[in-house]
Amino acid sequence: MMPNQPEQREHEQAAGFPSDAVATPVTDGGSAVAAETGAAKTYAKPTELLIMLAVVVIDQLSKEIVRRTLPLHGEPAQIIPGFLDLTHVQNTGAAFGLLNAADFPYKAAVMIGIAGMALLAITAYATQLGFHERLARFGLALILGGAFGNLIDRALFGHVVDFVDVYWGAAHFWAFNVADAAITVGAIFVLLDMIGLGRTHASHPV
Repeated sequence: MMPNQPEQREHEQAAGFPSDAVATPVTDGGSAVAAETGAAKTYAKPTELLIMLAVVVIDQLSKEIVRRTLPLHGEPAQIIPGFLDLTHVQNTGAAFGLLNAADFPYKAAVMIGIAGMALLAITAYATQLGFHERLARFGLALILGGAFGNLIDRALFGHVVDFVDVYWGAAHFWAFNVADAAITVGAIFVLLDMIGLGRTHASHPV
């Protein structure tokens, strides 16, 4: 005569055999872990990548238009008389004409190396931000797009085209371009995030 099922389970558990509840594989937990692992490998949202791409494209298009339409160091085109002109100058230094007047051996290669290291440092910092830090991530997307745009110029031509000339009377601000403007606005957004403006708290699992 065969023993009934409850008695058989009791004997198996007493002998050290695993019960049915323990032997049943848990699949939901594995799926959750896999999902969390996949999410951890995502460093940028599609919108952030689109922002970077848009900055690079607009920057490069605007510089090409300036190359084709405005003579180098020629007569500027007035946009707002007494305040804003479009001009065509070449910057071999950093953003806003910094180090443009300095001359030293292998300057182009040195500037490319500095820009490349700065780009890597900014990218590494961006990967450490949480998705709830939206303002900082948006700012860094602008910064990275601007940095890529200027780096393309340095790699292809050895200089960056600047064309926006803002002035008041005889006082002129440093000439800049779309990439410089994106870097500046992005830096402002990152600073605003550092003081807590626009930051949302990340949700904590219960």
